[in-house]
Amino acid sequence: MRHSAPHGEASGPSSQRIDTGFDQPRPMRDRLGDPFVGGGVGKVAGSPVETGLGSAHGKAILLGEHAVVYGAPAIVLPLLDLQATASIRRSRRGYITSDLYTGPLASAPRHMGPVLTALRVSAEQLDVRADRVELILRSTIPFERGLGSSAATSAAVVRAVANLAGERLSAAQTHDLVQEAEHVAHGTSSGLDAHAVQSMTPLRFQQGKPTTVKVADKCTFVIADTGTSGSTAAAVDGVSMLRDVQSRVVDRVVEDLANLTDDVVYSLGLGDPLRVGQSMHEAHSLLAYLGVSSPALDAVVAAALEAGAYGAKLTGSGLGGCVLAVVPDQEQAGDVAAAMTAVGATRTWTTTLTPNDFDLMTAPTARVPKGEF
Repeated sequence: MRHSAPHGEASGPSSQRIDTGFDQPRPMRDRLGDPFVGGGVGKVAGSPVETGLGSAHGKAILLGEHAVVYGAPAIVLPLLDLQATASIRRSRRGYITSDLYTGPLASAPRHMGPVLTALRVSAEQLDVRADRVELILRSTIPFERGLGSSAATSAAVVRAVANLAGERLSAAQTHDLVQEAEHVAHGTSSGLDAHAVQSMTPLRFQQGKPTTVKVADKCTFVIADTGTSGSTAAAVDGVSMLRDVQSRVVDRVVEDLANLTDDVVYSLGLGDPLRVGQSMHEAHSLLAYLGVSSPALDAVVAAALEAGAYGAKLTGSGLGGCVLAVVPDQEQAGDVAAAMTAVGATRTWTTTLTPNDFDLMTAPTARVPKGEF
């Protein structure tokens, strides 16, 4: 998958290999440091590292949000240009530097709970003193926009701790540690984000089971941030309450969304972005019917369609956050991004799926409760 930089911003992340989520299980303690996943000095002949580094990328749900809560499938895209990075070194005190909080680890506010959990559980597994490290976090993934910020940051922390210890974790082991942090972030997490921030290809996710999605031809998307925060808990609870009083109606919508999701899997396999867009347009209408859209989201969707997008919809839990649009090509992506910005979008990014060598693979399963987006 190739991604371009955010419109109006410079591209920063360097090329690196990241665990895809599908490698064979390895022992928790692989004493060979992986220079592609992190890097201070690395463990050479038993020598400790000076600094541990780790990173992970963002994600966007292409189709299936909310329906996935009720057992239907969802498709998630990796956003490789949106990166969270973590740098960690041993210290006499526990200290954290980040955009959301800077200060002693012991005084970190509640919203830093997922990061602290990722640090604690990975440190316990890898014999690192979590209270005696300095942690620096940087991220280009917007916070509370449904693009995987918490999972990516947690994954970056887990990888940085492993790198500091001179160890290498498999994707499955990383997933399990990130999941503990995601449970703190979202109550009980479905596991979707923990898989997505490690995968280099689109995933179909259903009932805890992710599988790779075939991409037969290039497919270009524009993501637009409306500048408003959504609330996963409020959106999920709202749909749940609607289902309590109109169960048949909501169940029919969930079924329709499931069918659209699988139609998009089929369309990507054919290399048919126009059909992908048609399914996205229908999905947005269904999500709006469930009450999880908003005037800001609807305005950005309408602007994208007017500017030539094949289709557009909210992505994530809704009630705010981001819009995802599929476009004919990179040139049209610029026009669509400009149109979205003109009606209030604060940031846009372009991402292109490239054809992949398809071989059906599965990653470790996870529970599916009322999950995160």
